[in-house]
Amino acid sequence: MNAQADLSSSAITRSLNIIELIGLADRPVTLPELAGHIDMPKATLHRLCQRLVDEGFLFREPDGRHYSVGPRLFRMGLSIVRLGVGTQRHAILQQVVDITGETCNFVTRTGTEAIYLARVEANWPLRVHLEVGSRVPLHCTASGKLLLAHMDEQQRQKLLSLVTFERYTPTTLTAPEALESEFATILRNGYSTDREEFMVGLIAIAVPVLDRNGRVVASLACHAPKARMSLEKAKRYIPVLQAASRKLSQTF
Repeated sequence: MNAQADLSSSAITRSLNIIELIGLADRPVTLPELAGHIDMPKATLHRLCQRLVDEGFLFREPDGRHYSVGPRLFRMGLSIVRLGVGTQRHAILQQVVDITGETCNFVTRTGTEAIYLARVEANWPLRVHLEVGSRVPLHCTASGKLLLAHMDEQQRQKLLSLVTFERYTPTTLTAPEALESEFATILRNGYSTDREEFMVGLIAIAVPVLDRNGRVVASLACHAPKARMSLEKAKRYIPVLQAASRKLSQTF
């Protein structure tokens, strides 16, 4: 009985070590890299990683070789963050909402979707209700397209091979060549837009948020009903979003 308890405890400790290494890494991690830090046979390590993927704690990247934070671990992290830097991020977003008068979102990628890390609603009766932790498509949202545009091209292609390009509105981009052209425009302009591609009547604009190493890790977006704010008017707030983005970078 004690031997079984020791084995169980060892497996739990090793699983937590794997989660810690991947959670603290600044990029997806390969099995050989994990093996360099955790003393166990690669076959056993592979099985543990696969179990953690199945349970939602880890995510296996499209190339099949790298592991990153999974949705279940990500939700745990969100709950913890809300107790600390979440308050700071909320205050930054609130400042943008006060200036623009429209809803602002702080968004990153998890797997094949974009996920809201923080969100402050505008004080209007007509608005889109989405909570922190909500997931939206990558290919037809301002934040999603921006995050895709800043990915390594090879990694992006592998990720897009897993995405279902659902057409949400008549303006949704579903052709790969159209999306690649859009990514080039985003990189050239320094911001991304949603031209009623996710919801009819809803426009959005997003700017990148960098970590302290200069990598794009999230986006800051502002969206509004087209009836209340045109896309051209939204673009006037790009400097405001960029200033807020620099503040958000300091929270990483």
